[in-house]
Amino acid sequence: MLEKFNIEKIFKTLFSNGGDYGDIFFETKDSSNIMFENGKIEKVQSGVDSGVGIRLIVGDNTFYSFTTELTEVSLINLASSLSKFAKQNKNKNKNFIFFEKQGLLSDTIKHPTTVSLNNKLDKIITCKEFLEKYNKKIVQFKINYADSLQNVEIVNSNGNFVKDTRVQTIFLVQVVTMKDDIIQTGYEPVGGAQGFEMFDDIYVENIAKIAADRAIKNLDAKKIDGGTMPVVLSSDAGGTMIHEAIGHGLEADIVNDDMSVYTKDKIGTLIASEKITVIDDGTIPFKRGTQQFDDEGNICKKNILVENGILKGYMYDVLNALKDNCEPTGNGRRESFRFKPIPRMTNTYIAPGNDLPEDIIKSVEKGLFVKKMGGGQVNTVTGDFVFEVSEGYEIKKGKISEPVRDTTLIGNGPEILKKIDMVGNDLGFGIGTCGKDGQGAPVSDAQPTLRIPEIVVG
Repeated sequence: MLEKFNIEKIFKTLFSNGGDYGDIFFETKDSSNIMFENGKIEKVQSGVDSGVGIRLIVGDNTFYSFTTELTEVSLINLASSLSKFAKQNKNKNKNFIFFEKQGLLSDTIKHPTTVSLNNKLDKIITCKEFLEKYNKKIVQFKINYADSLQNVEIVNSNGNFVKDTRVQTIFLVQVVTMKDDIIQTGYEPVGGAQGFEMFDDIYVENIAKIAADRAIKNLDAKKIDGGTMPVVLSSDAGGTMIHEAIGHGLEADIVNDDMSVYTKDKIGTLIASEKITVIDDGTIPFKRGTQQFDDEGNICKKNILVENGILKGYMYDVLNALKDNCEPTGNGRRESFRFKPIPRMTNTYIAPGNDLPEDIIKSVEKGLFVKKMGGGQVNTVTGDFVFEVSEGYEIKKGKISEPVRDTTLIGNGPEILKKIDMVGNDLGFGIGTCGKDGQGAPVSDAQPTLRIPEIVVG
């Protein structure tokens, strides 16, 4: 697409009054979404969205504009409008040379655009029929299927011209159960950077059963006696805590805006237990946050953020890398061509340790076992958090006991990370869409089984 335009002319126009950095982001996205709710198919939506965004960075300021009119004249006009915000000689007469990098061929076997609507609906109907017969305590459920095939082309003033194809497929089930006056919900999503072949290894009935069983168990679960106690987080819990309690605090824009507890003077110091290593890796095959290039044309990487408890660095986009005089880490991401890129997580996780998960459970005389985390809130400035537990059990004498409901974890991220004293040799991933600055980005997060010897349980 972009190669048919005079890219050098567009960049010369963009930098006609100077600037530090610029890029062009072209996107065409073919997506579909099917929603079953209230006993019927509520929504079947599909379409193609295309457009181009142009950005100019001047000092600490970003100027951005986009258009759905895909002509060279339109792009030159955008570049000309943005150039008026620059008032410096730097790069004013720069010559631009671009080197093309093609994304590797995708391992996707069944691209969503090649799958019929009926085949996608079949997954919804199969799940629906299972839930209708599974248990009388189920009073309502929602099933959602979504996919996308995104082609991007990115050219930046550093000389990169990259092309990439990205595929996403997601399937999720939410179940509501009722017994007397008690109402409980269960939720289970699956998906990642893969196509319809995902269903070759996944039975939607199993996804529905997990969500339903979670809601059914909670109907008879008791409320735990709150207080400070040991907590074991299962690897199945998903990495909600790592994503929220430390992940956002290691995004460079939050750090530079003095909104993170993990300030720059802590680089090279111990901020967590020596058993804790935190990694953000946009290269893990088929995970929801995986891309070959970020949305600024930089190669995605495996970035070690915390190593053996020591803070090593942050996740950078170009703007914040320029501010800190360092290299971008491949974390510049955007929801679409309508948004400027910002530092975002990809696949973020605590690396596995050496402890056996069963030994971690056995080590707790009395406490809480968290099988699945729910949502939560975090103050990135202080690190204080509150997380919901969507599936939890009491631990008694080193064994998982009765289920408990309406439970929360309350604490401070840096303090909890320092307290973790056992790290399992397993690793479990969760998926989600992370919201930040009005943008959503597909991510995954993960953790091994962890023991927190002391945390407030609400």
